Order: sequence, then C-alpha cells, then structure tokens
Amino acid sequence: MQEELIQNLREALKLSPQNIPLRLTLAEALLNNNLMQEAEAEYKIVLEAEPQNTQAKSGLAKIYFAQEKYSTAIVILEDLIELKPHDVSLLMLLSRSLLRNDEQSKAMDYYKQALQLNPALLDDELDQYLRKPATAPPGDMEELLESIEQEVRNMERPTVNFDDVGGMQKVKDEIKIKIIQPLLHPELYKAYGKKIGGGILLYGPPGCGKTHLARATAGQINASFISVGIHDVLDMWSGQSERKLHEIFELARRRTPCVLFFDEIDALGASRSDMRHSANKTLINQFLTEMDGLDSSNEGVLILGATNAPWHLDAAFRRPGRFDRIIFVQPPDVDGRNAILKILLKEKPVDAIDYTALAKQTPDFSGADLRAVIDIAIEEKLRESFEKGIPQPIRTKDLQAALKQIKPSTKEWFNTARNYALYANDSGLYDEILEYLKIKK
Repeated sequence: MQEELIQNLREALKLSPQNIPLRLTLAEALLNNNLMQEAEAEYKIVLEAEPQNTQAKSGLAKIYFAQEKYSTAIVILEDLIELKPHDVSLLMLLSRSLLRNDEQSKAMDYYKQALQLNPALLDDELDQYLRKPATAPPGDMEELLESIEQEVRNMERPTVNFDDVGGMQKVKDEIKIKIIQPLLHPELYKAYGKKIGGGILLYGPPGCGKTHLARATAGQINASFISVGIHDVLDMWSGQSERKLHEIFELARRRTPCVLFFDEIDALGASRSDMRHSANKTLINQFLTEMDGLDSSNEGVLILGATNAPWHLDAAFRRPGRFDRIIFVQPPDVDGRNAILKILLKEKPVDAIDYTALAKQTPDFSGADLRAVIDIAIEEKLRESFEKGIPQPIRTKDLQAALKQIKPSTKEWFNTARNYALYANDSGLYDEILEYLKIKK
C-alpha cells in the first residue's frame, strides 16, 4: 500500500515538479518507510526552493539523527528551535541528539524546557540519564547530609595506579607535577608559599581513559577518590543543587588527601552566556566559590574534571587557582595501544598475541574501542569453548577478525573539535588538537 502511495506521489511530481506540499508529502512517506537517502534528497530539493521551510528542516534532522549524525542534527534543530521554541517534539529530538553527542548539560537544558511545556512527558533514554526522580522537595539540611553521606559509601581508595594506565605518558607527567609531587614534597611547596591542591581539566574524545586516569591518580598517592556525576548534584528543586555541591566539597575537605573528580563537568559548568535559566547560573557561581575555597580551605583537595566538550565550559573555570592546567587526552598512540591491549588481555587465556601488529592496525582507536574489540573476540572464543568443553586461547587472528566489526569512535569527536580549534582558538587552547590532526594554523 505504501509503495503504491510513493509511486503515485512520484508520478504526480513529474507533472508538477514545483509543487512543494506534494514533494513534502512524498518525503514524509519515504521517511516513514525508512527510505532515508531518498527522503533526504527530496527534503533538500524543498530547501533549495524554500531555505527556511521548517517541515523540510525537521525531516532532515530526523534523518540525520537516525543515521547517528548527531552534530549535523543538532545544528539544524537549534536553528529550528529559534523559530519554533514551543515545539515539544523538536525540543525532545534536540535533547536526545545532544545526549548522544555527549553534551549532557545542553541536553538537560532542552529537556527541562520540554517538561515545562508538557510535565507528563516520559522518555526512557532521557529520564535514565538526565531526570532526577523526585516527588516532593527535600526537607532540612539533616536530610541532605544523610543523602550525601549515603553517596560517601561509594567513595573509594583505588587500588589501580599509573602502571594500570596504558600510554598517556605526557598526561601522567603533567599530573605528577601538579598533584603528586606537591603531596610527596609539601615542605618545598610551602617554602615557596604555594598551596597543595588546585585543579586539572582533562579533555578529549570519549573512551580515551579520562575517568580511569583520574582513579589511577588517586591510587598513585593513596588518596580518597570521590567521583561526581551530573545526577549527584543536579536537583529539580531550587537551591538544592548548590547545597549538594557544597556538601560534596565539604566531604572532600574532611577526607584529605582527596581526589575530587567531576565527570562530564561541562554538564555542571556550561558557559553562563549559553544558559537561559538563572538557576543554572547560580550553580556555576557556587561551583566557582567552592573551587576558590573562600569560606573553607581546599588544601589537600585535588580537583580533576573531565569533559568531551571543553568549548562549552565557562571561561571562569580556567582562571588561576581553578582549572589552571588544561590537558588534552588524545587517543592512544601505537605504544599506548600496545600497552592497553596487554593490560586488557592480562590474565586471559591467550596464545602468541602479536601486540605490535595489532597496535599498528588500530589507528585512532580509543581505549574503549580496543576493549570492544577484545569483547567481540572473547564472545567468539566462548562459543568455541562451549563446543570443545575447555577454554580456547585468544589468538592474533581472533582479534584481527573482531577488528573488522569496530570503527574508531573518536573520528566524529574530531570533526567537531577541528572546527573549534580552527575558528574559536584565539588563546591557543586547542593547538594540541591541530597538532594531533597535523593541521597547520
């Protein structure tokens, strides 16, 4: 039935090729039948005739989202939201696109706008990552403290250290100077009037080991480790997010030496100029106050932040005494991939693995990509093991076969980062991205 409809629409268009409503109807029919490329072509024809046609733009955004071209979908949707700020379906699609593009802070912002327009909205993916369940405002500070203390049970003293982190030697050296040496030689730093503490911001493509490195940093100096995510701070109720953030810092101050790690820090510290809600700006100001340690000393509190989108972080975070070291965590090089593969395959049944060859065959692969390759190879060996009744060793050819099923996940990130490095890099902050991409300024 649908095929007949599409054919009829095509025939009608031959007689009336300039009929925009008819072409849009055809494009929608193609989209509904999952004929993405054909639908994309029809929408583009409409936009050539009417560049501001919102229906065609919306259709293209849906196509790019389905094709996992999230950055492109975001550009189109942000433009559409300016024209149709109360369109809940567009707000939801934009929020999903941002979430999958690792831009949680902006995803949260647009999801909140959609919820304000329709409080009954439910979306499993967005709720899981962004929505803090709450049925009533929390009570007094005692309740809040009890909640924070519950989170403390997840606080740890990591057993991993730098030996468990493959590659990243330059990054490790930076952390040693900024964090480890001050704790090992406090008298030297005090002699120069320099405080022990401060912050380092790690940025780069997802899956390259920023969180693992932060945990290993704490293990290297036998410090407490507190990992803070967006759900640990953001609250639907006015003022509660700021109180939670303060208590998390207080917790770190009571357990020095302590590595306080903020994952996806752009979700909490997005540029205030990008924000539409004053409540979010208040949270940023609270964050900056806590980092400055104006009311309480941060001596011995070592603050690490990780982000995939440093360009969204408020510039105030980069002032001296805050995140004054910005470190690019790039995909592992050949030696790094070699080391990561050895760590990931440690204590697993293997036979004559050619780590050097595998490392050379995996350019641009992140640590997470390499883990995915090994997981696929293990699944295949498990099938063999079930048939033969004994564990079958992993060989080089097994990993090479698994490699064919995985593409490096870092390339999409570099597509976005390249534009910021070329066109929004007045301070030279992103020069390392250009060096990695071998682009001359």
